Amino acid sequence: METNEIVLRKSTKKGGLNAPVTIVILILIALGIFYGLFGSTDNFDGGTTDGHPRNFMGIIYKGGVIIPFLMSFFLMVIVFGIDRLFALVKASGKGNLTKFVDNIRDLVSRNQINEALELCDQQQGSVGNVVKEGLTTYKALSNDTSMNKEQKLIELNKTLEEAMTLEMPALEKNTAIISTIASIGTLIALMGTVIGMIKAFFALGEGGGTPDAAKLSVGIAEALINTGMGIGASAIAIVVYNMITNKIDDLTFKIDEVGMSIQQSFASHH
Repeated sequence: METNEIVLRKSTKKGGLNAPVTIVILILIALGIFYGLFGSTDNFDGGTTDGHPRNFMGIIYKGGVIIPFLMSFFLMVIVFGIDRLFALVKASGKGNLTKFVDNIRDLVSRNQINEALELCDQQQGSVGNVVKEGLTTYKALSNDTSMNKEQKLIELNKTLEEAMTLEMPALEKNTAIISTIASIGTLIALMGTVIGMIKAFFALGEGGGTPDAAKLSVGIAEALINTGMGIGASAIAIVVYNMITNKIDDLTFKIDEVGMSIQQSFASHH
C-alpha cells in the first residue's frame, strides 16, 4: 500500500505546463504580435501608426498599451485550456470511463477483486489509480485479523479519500489561472477604457473650446476597443473554465461512485 501511495504522490507532479514561464512567454508573444503585426505601418494611411487604420489590425492597434495584455489573456485561456483538456482526457484512462466504472462495480459486487485490479491496470489514468488503491486496500483488509469490521471500513474509506486527495491537484492544476482571467479580464479592459476616455476628455478641453474631433474619436475608439477585448477574453475564459470544472466534477463523481461500491461490497462480503 505504501508503494502505491508513493506512485500516486509522484503522479500529481507529472504533466501540466509551468505556469510562470508559460505566462511570461505568452505575454512576450502577444507583445510581438501587437507591435510587429498589428503595429505594421502597412495597416495605416500615410505609412505611420499615427495615420488612419486601413484594416481591423490597425483598429485594434489603436486600442493602446492595454491591448497586448488582453491579447495575452486570450492566449493563456487557449493554451491552459487545451493543456487541461488533454490532462483530463489522460486522467480518464485508456478505455471508456463509464464502461470501466460499470465493469468495476460488477466485479466488486461479485467479490472478484483480482479481476478488478487487472481492469485498473488496463484503464490507468487518475480514475484507475484511485480505484486500484482502494481495491489493493480492500484485498489487504480482507486478510487482516487485527481489526474489526467497522475499523476496516474506516480504513478503506480513509484510503480512498487520501488517494482522491493526491490526484486532485494534478486534475486542477492551472485552472485557477483561467478562473482569474475570467474575473479580471473586464477589470483590465476597464483600465484601458478609462485611459481612452481620459484622452477623449483632454481632446474636448483643447483648442479654446473647439474640440479636436480627430483626438476625440481616437480616445473614444481606444475606450471601446479595450472594452470589447476585455469582455471577449472574460467570456471565453468563463466558457473554458466551466468546461474544465464540469469534466473534473464528472471524474470525481465516477470515482465516488466506484468508491461507494467498493465499501458496500466489503461490508457485505466481510
